[in-house]
Amino acid sequence: MDKTPFVSIIIPCRNEGRFIGKVLENILSQDYPSSHLEVLIADGRSEDDTRQQVEGFARRYPFIHLLDNPARVVPHALNACIRRSRGEVILRMDAHAIYPNDYVSRLVRALLENRVQNVGGVWVTEPGSDTPMAEAIALASAHRFGIGNADYRLGGGTPRLVDTVPFGCFPRPLFEEIGLFDEELVRNQDDEFNGRIIRSGGKILLLPDLKIRYFARERLSKIRRMFYQYGLFKPLVNRKLGKPATVRQLFPPLLVAGIMLPPAIAYWIPMIGLCWLGGLMAYLMMVVYFSLRLSNGNGYLLGALIRVFPTIHLSYGIGYWIGIIRFLIFRRNQQGKVHDPGISR
Repeated sequence: MDKTPFVSIIIPCRNEGRFIGKVLENILSQDYPSSHLEVLIADGRSEDDTRQQVEGFARRYPFIHLLDNPARVVPHALNACIRRSRGEVILRMDAHAIYPNDYVSRLVRALLENRVQNVGGVWVTEPGSDTPMAEAIALASAHRFGIGNADYRLGGGTPRLVDTVPFGCFPRPLFEEIGLFDEELVRNQDDEFNGRIIRSGGKILLLPDLKIRYFARERLSKIRRMFYQYGLFKPLVNRKLGKPATVRQLFPPLLVAGIMLPPAIAYWIPMIGLCWLGGLMAYLMMVVYFSLRLSNGNGYLLGALIRVFPTIHLSYGIGYWIGIIRFLIFRRNQQGKVHDPGISR
C-alpha cells in the first residue's frame, strides 16, 4: 500500500514574470513523485507575463493549476489555494525563490516523523539583480544589524523548535483546527498563523541545513514599502495573538521615537538634547561600521549599504507607530475573517 502523502504546493504571486518560470521548473525537478503532487498558483492580476507563463506550464502538466486572486494580497491567495487543494499536506512556496531538489520530500518527511504542525528551512538571501543596491539589500536583509536574530534568516545549529519559519509545510487538519490565514494582514500573516499554531499547543520545526535561495527586492523603494508594511501590521498581529512585542521588533520604533521626541523637549532640558545627539551619532557610527565590514572595499556597495540599513529600520519603525495608532488606539480592523470551514476535501 502506497503511504506517500498527496501534497498540494500553493504559491501566491503577482508580477513575477522574471521568476515564476524558474520556480515551476524547480518544482518539476523535485524528487517527490509528481503523481502525488498538485501545484496551485494564485495570481493577483499580474500586469506582466506571469499568467501566460503559468498557463503554458498548466497546458503541459495537468497537475499545475492557475487560480485568480482579485484581492491581489497574499493571504487571499493562500486561502484560495487551500480551499481548492486536495492534499493531505499543504506546502507553501514563494515565486521569488529557488529550492533544493529534495525540498518537498525533506519537509514532508520531517513533518510526519517529528509530528509537528509546521516545518521549514532557512532563507539564504541573494540579490534580485546585479546592481550594488540589490547586493546591499540582500546583505542587509541577511545581517543581524539589519533584521535582528531571526533563526530562519541566520541558520546554523541543529534542527530545533522555533517561533516561525519561511513559507512552511503543514498537515491539512491544522487548517480545520485553527483556521486559514488572516486576510486582514497584508504582511505578517505567516507570523500570526505560526503564533496561532503555538498558542494551540502545536510545534514549528526549523531544518537549518535546508537552504532556500530567496531573491531580495532589488530597489530601495520596494524595501521601504515592504518594511513599512511589516511594521504597520506587527502591532495588529501582537494584538490578535495577545502577546507583547519582542526586543527585536521594538528596536526600530524606539529608534524612530529616539530621533523624533528628544529635539522637541531639548529646548527646556538641554541635557536631553546632548543625549539625543550622542545616541544619534552612535547609531550612525554603527551604520557606517557594518556597512564598511560588508562592503569589502567596494565604494558603490558601501554607499548603498549606508542607505539601506536606515531605510529598513526607519521604514519598519514609522510603520510600527502608525500601526499602534491605527490598530491599538483607534482599533481599526475587521473581525471574523480567519476561521473559514470551507477547506475540507
